[in-house]
Amino acid sequence: MEVNINKGTLSLEEGDITKQETDAIVNAANKTLRGGGGVDGAIHRAGGPKILEECIRIGGCDTGEAVITSGGDLRAKYVIHTVGPVYRDGLRNEAKLLENAYTNSLKLASSKGLKSIAFPSISTGAYGYPLEEAAEIALKTAIHYLREHTDIDLIRFVLFGEKALNSYEKKLRQLTG
Repeated sequence: MEVNINKGTLSLEEGDITKQETDAIVNAANKTLRGGGGVDGAIHRAGGPKILEECIRIGGCDTGEAVITSGGDLRAKYVIHTVGPVYRDGLRNEAKLLENAYTNSLKLASSKGLKSIAFPSISTGAYGYPLEEAAEIALKTAIHYLREHTDIDLIRFVLFGEKALNSYEKKLRQLTG
C-alpha cells in the first residue's frame, strides 16, 4: 500500500528490512546498541561486524533518541538506531517516547541529506507495545513529518508478518481517508 503526502510517499510492505535499498534502514535497537533479538539481531547479522564496531564507539542510545552508523554489508548506506520504549501499561510516557523514536530518526535522516528511509514496527516485538496503538503512532508521526518537510521522498514501513501489515494498512486507510 502506498500513499502520497505532500511531495513524499509513505509505503507499507511485508518483508525483510535488511534487504531494503533505501538510503537508511532503522534498527529497533536496545540502549547498549550491541545487537539483540528480532530486527536488531537481524540487522547486526546481515550488516556484519562494522556496524557493531561503530555502535561500540557511539556507546549507547537513550529511549526515544536516534544515532547513525554506516550500513556495513547491507544494501542501505546507513543504519539509524533508535530505542523504542518497553510497554508497561501505557501510562509511563510510552506513546511520547515511541513518537520521539520515529521523529528523531526522521530528523537524523534529514540532517544527513537522506531521501529514503525504511522503518520496522518499533517496540511491537519483545518490547510488547500493542500493535494497533504502535501503528497509529508510527503512521501519524510519518504523515506529520511528510506534511511538514519536503526533504525525504520516501518513508517505508517494512513489516514482519501479515498481521502487522494488515494492522498498518487498516490504520493508514483510517488516517488518510
